[in-house]
Amino acid sequence: QVQLVESGGGLVQAGGSLRLSCVASGRAASGRTFSNYAMGWFRQAPGKERDFVATFNWSGGDTYYADSVKGRFTISRDNAKNTVSLQMNSLKPEDTAVYYCAKDKVWRRSVRTPESEYDYWGQGTQVTVSS
Repeated sequence: QVQLVESGGGLVQAGGSLRLSCVASGRAASGRTFSNYAMGWFRQAPGKERDFVATFNWSGGDTYYADSVKGRFTISRDNAKNTVSLQMNSLKPEDTAVYYCAKDKVWRRSVRTPESEYDYWGQGTQVTVSS
């Protein structure tokens, strides 16, 4: 089983910053390390569908961002700590949501991961941006 635990959410004023972290534990598959899987961040605002925020491929060489967060959010990973982070700057009230991290189910996928292909999700961390 794989566990993903997010942290770092909270209440912040517009223009502020937060850094979210997602720690992965457990066995990915056949002992494969998490560093060989793409990871992504998604968010869900009240009454809305879950939206893609950011992801990178397994090597971290290619990153993808939603247009709404480009230039403000940065996704990164620390393979030694099995951690994926999301640095969020210049936060806006519309960034308010529960943020989730997720793991790709395919080992070393070379292209961007479709949302339907994430097999494990964290419990989410609340981010609230006040105006």
